[in-house]
Amino acid sequence: MTSAFDTTLANLGIGRTGSTTPTVAPASSSNQTLGQADFLKLMTAQLQNQDPFNPVDNTQMVAQMAQFSSLQGITDMSTTLKSIAAKLTGTSTTDAMSYVGKNVLTEGNTAYGRTTGGIAGAVELDSDASNVTVTISDGNGQTLKTLNLGKQAKGTATYDWDGTTDAGTAAGSGPFKVSVTAADASGKAVSNRSLVWAPVTAVSNPSSGSPTLSVAGLGTIDVSAVRQIG
Repeated sequence: MTSAFDTTLANLGIGRTGSTTPTVAPASSSNQTLGQADFLKLMTAQLQNQDPFNPVDNTQMVAQMAQFSSLQGITDMSTTLKSIAAKLTGTSTTDAMSYVGKNVLTEGNTAYGRTTGGIAGAVELDSDASNVTVTISDGNGQTLKTLNLGKQAKGTATYDWDGTTDAGTAAGSGPFKVSVTAADASGKAVSNRSLVWAPVTAVSNPSSGSPTLSVAGLGTIDVSAVRQIG
């Protein structure tokens, strides 16, 4: 005769043969772990099917209740931590709006001149380089200035151009095109990315996903693409 306890065990993916020897049935894909509700079902079934001449010891019952309380606490803590993690890793619309009107350092090859002239930028290097060169050109592709940054270690190398061309004249306010070449001691090209400062003009809030920034000269970028805010 199948008892309520056996039925509960079966619903939880646990079977048994005979009257005393339990066997573990293959776990189903839908229920491979015991949750709070499953724990409560097991404890209730235990009480309903206990031997009236040999009832569950009070000490064991207190221990099981303590386990149940601990399970509830762990479940609540897990939910809270997930909520905190989502908040820390996510970017709200309000957070994104704070970028408008500010300059951000992000990957790109178009830069606008500062009011004081020239531009500042950076180069991300995937490995050490023996020579790094930054070439700044006008909108027609004509070279205005060549900056030799020399030997640079893996990571981010910054530069600052005063706005004076190689010929010694003022280059104007741009926009400027920036290109980077980097090589190691053997002359092999080093993978790199050009980072430029650009103003954020607007924020977009799509129906799904995180907010994005509209950056002058670069188009739309994700907030995670911002390396620095100025």
